[in-house]
Amino acid sequence: MKVEDASLMTPAAWRERFRTGNWHRPTAGLALGYAQANLVILQRELAYDFLLFCQRNPKPCPILEVTDIGCFEPKVVARGADLRTDLPKYRIFRNGQLVDEPSDIRSYWQDDFVSFLLGCSFTFEGALQAAGIEVRHITQNRNVPMYITNRECQKAGVMQGPLVVSMRPVPASNLVKVVQITSRFPAVHGAPVHIGDPQALGIVDLALPDMGESVDVKAGEIPVFWACGCTSQAVVMAVKPELVITHAPGFMFITDLSDQGLAAF
Repeated sequence: MKVEDASLMTPAAWRERFRTGNWHRPTAGLALGYAQANLVILQRELAYDFLLFCQRNPKPCPILEVTDIGCFEPKVVARGADLRTDLPKYRIFRNGQLVDEPSDIRSYWQDDFVSFLLGCSFTFEGALQAAGIEVRHITQNRNVPMYITNRECQKAGVMQGPLVVSMRPVPASNLVKVVQITSRFPAVHGAPVHIGDPQALGIVDLALPDMGESVDVKAGEIPVFWACGCTSQAVVMAVKPELVITHAPGFMFITDLSDQGLAAF
């Protein structure tokens, strides 16, 4: 299926397709006009610390919804959906180690789980494209490149770890427009956290992302970096809880929320 055709399917249709296990690519460019979300599922005893972490670090971890204990239905962002089946790929972490990447987590589900849905920068990509700005990883049919930086997030209880960023190359002539457009979406990371020299973030080589895939950076383009919800996965790896489930980087939950509904102005 071509991405341009895929973008016309509704969020519910996409979730149904994911439920069958019949999609194995990142979700960037799908269901244009609807917000996508990062997913973090952890045990009740860690939920307060993680909630506090998100509140103290709203750029990488903007909260869209927190479920009731043991509830796998996101009643605010996609009523009737099932967080155990409705993403194309998950990650299972045990004691900070990645042990599995299933397409269905029903066998892992526990009654003490609390699920967090966090804003995703895929959401503002539709606005960038509508303004005539190329989104390189969509053009190249790749997963967005993500990098673990040398910036530490603000600690909350046991939760601590480095900031993760996503990168999109932007022609210098479009920088102001890109900052203006993405600033309208604070619920999905908002404005960039850094523009230019990757080494200022501790990134040695853009061709070697920590998550996702590298994309071409052409002459006259500047790397632009946004806070990324995969910061939560870096925290999981740093804190090493007994069991945490997340989305696989780039394989997001597609909500019923409209992009424009999340725009601040």
